[in-house]
Amino acid sequence: MTAGEGPPTDVEFRREPAQVRFHVMCKPVGAACNLACAYCYYLSKKELLGQEGAPRISDRVLEEYVRQYIQGQTNAPEVVFSWQGGEPTLLGVDFFRNVVALQKRYAGGVRVENDLQTNGTLLDDEWCRFLRENNFLVGLSVDGPGHLHDIYRKDKAGRGSHGRVCEGAEKLRRFGVRFNTLTAVNRVNAREPLLVYRFLRDRIGATQMQFIPIVEPKGFEATAPQLWPVEAMPTLGSPAARPGGADAAVTDWSVDADDWGTFLCAIFDEWYKRDVGRVWVYLFESAVYTAGGDYAPLCALAPVCGKCLALEHDGDLYACDHYVYPAYRLGNILEKPLAAQVFSPRQRDFAYGKQQLTATCRKCRYLTWCYGECCKNRFLRTSDGEPGHNYLCAGYKKFFAHVESRVRELAAGAPPRQ
Repeated sequence: MTAGEGPPTDVEFRREPAQVRFHVMCKPVGAACNLACAYCYYLSKKELLGQEGAPRISDRVLEEYVRQYIQGQTNAPEVVFSWQGGEPTLLGVDFFRNVVALQKRYAGGVRVENDLQTNGTLLDDEWCRFLRENNFLVGLSVDGPGHLHDIYRKDKAGRGSHGRVCEGAEKLRRFGVRFNTLTAVNRVNAREPLLVYRFLRDRIGATQMQFIPIVEPKGFEATAPQLWPVEAMPTLGSPAARPGGADAAVTDWSVDADDWGTFLCAIFDEWYKRDVGRVWVYLFESAVYTAGGDYAPLCALAPVCGKCLALEHDGDLYACDHYVYPAYRLGNILEKPLAAQVFSPRQRDFAYGKQQLTATCRKCRYLTWCYGECCKNRFLRTSDGEPGHNYLCAGYKKFFAHVESRVRELAAGAPPRQ
């Protein structure tokens, strides 16, 4: 029996009763950004969605969003607003002062939290003072040391952004702003896992880290996930299922699946040896949850999805942040209440569509560890020709096999083995 394989399983997915809770990533400036990162999945939305000039959420849409988002989650003791882009700091501090005022107006006793995803290049003292005073959690995009970060994260003049990001991180630390790092794991930095991890931990000072694999089929700018032609899907393990080749189905900057697994394994070993309880790595903590018998807290690894949607600056709501395409538009919050769209039959079908797995996936030893991972990455065919298998499968199998015994011990409360 090879690693990642096991006896055939026939998992009966539980259909949990819907809770009146959901999460929306708001794009108040649409795809507008001061950088031009090569791998950005969102910059192309400007052309796809016909965003002209400098898109900006209107006062009316903003107030309706704040009101509907809070009031639509009737049994929630806490509501978390997420502000992304594009680059949301382009709106300036006063915009977010207005956001906080609106949240206070409509909170009605509910605790309101905010997080802000930023490239960090526009942060100054005023920004950091505001973020600290209002307890924002900041997600800082950084891909490692300069020679790795600047390969893909350049501004519109072609200049690297690393120095400005580090200055932003220093300001966040100086003002005591809560922040985590978001690292896009691509074809290049995936080959330097310890260099990346140690830079984030020791130079940036991150105690919470997210590692996001870059996986982009060629033509992703116009073709929505799960609408790919079956005949164009490469076979699992074939040269076309890896980046860099002439026939590759993915962009050159997409991470190689095997490299993704190796990247996670190397960082896990370092984390397990010296950083458990000190550094929070979302994928590792998710594995501990899973090993303890719980569903993964990360939507990509959970049995169903659908409760993490995206709101564009014009009030249009989409099924998911990675599904901002016309085919997955649910409606507009000025025309139909936000909660009604979130809990609509169409969105429920989208959520439970995650359970449509290949036979290879259903037989996998680690099925309940990832449930086929994110549907946006299911564009391979299995060796017997079945479509819809996940591009990152080999990497996740490598990672789960490598950490299984140790995360089970951590889930049971045992300290790391020395």
